[in-house]
Amino acid sequence: MKKHDRIQINPNIMFGKPVIKDTRITVEQILRKLAGGMTVEEIMADHPHLKREDILAAHEFAADYLAEEEIAFA
Repeated sequence: MKKHDRIQINPNIMFGKPVIKDTRITVEQILRKLAGGMTVEEIMADHPHLKREDILAAHEFAADYLAEEEIAFA
């Protein structure tokens, strides 16, 4: 998988889930907030230490992860 400088995976942080680097905010949390209708600006207001680039990196990480997913045909 492509390297994502703003995303960190460490088994000692959030059980190894991908997080925004140097935080405990998971990629999943960001994606769920976006899916729930929050804007990037609203997410940054909830988490003032995040930057727009962090939120976009979470989105890009998820897209890259899914792009590498194997598809099983029945």
